[in-house]
Amino acid sequence: MTLWFASGNTHKKTELAALLSGHTIKIPSEGEILDFNPPETGKTFLDNAFIKAQALYHILKEPVIADDSGLCVDALEGRPGIYSSRYGARAGNTLSASERNALLLQALADKPQRSARFVCAMVVLLSRDRFVAVQETLEGEILREARGRGGFGYDPVFYIPRLGRTVAELTEEEKNRISHRGKAARHLAALLSTDMGNSP
Repeated sequence: MTLWFASGNTHKKTELAALLSGHTIKIPSEGEILDFNPPETGKTFLDNAFIKAQALYHILKEPVIADDSGLCVDALEGRPGIYSSRYGARAGNTLSASERNALLLQALADKPQRSARFVCAMVVLLSRDRFVAVQETLEGEILREARGRGGFGYDPVFYIPRLGRTVAELTEEEKNRISHRGKAARHLAALLSTDMGNSP
């Protein structure tokens, strides 16, 4: 199946293509939809995943996959949450990933509690009224300084105690095996396989 990914994030597309290897993943720019950027006005990750999926499906009328993901930090009452990619933004000017990480570490400087989780909500919209949706997490904690050169976003400051490494210190294969997005994609693939097998 060809799935249009309701995002222009090439990092996420690369991960998703590896996780859903039985499907072809395309992004809006590959269909000359260059200005696809629906407002993420939802209150949850799942809300925003649906907003993106429905917006792209409305344009293409073809199967669409969308995700919304972010970092939820317990000591910050779940922030940055759905605003993870816009954390620290001022007057429409967003920060770079390293600047967001620095801001997060500053906000946690005097906090002994470091527990956090990555959350990923993922939706496949097969038709206007037919969809499959899942949400998964990756539990960990926030370090006091960045470590590792891999991954993207908050990966360098997100530490997984049972592995003794940050997400940025994992190989791509290791990350895909345990990440919130990896778990969500595998769960979704299994549901799609079952759903397709049961379709008339």
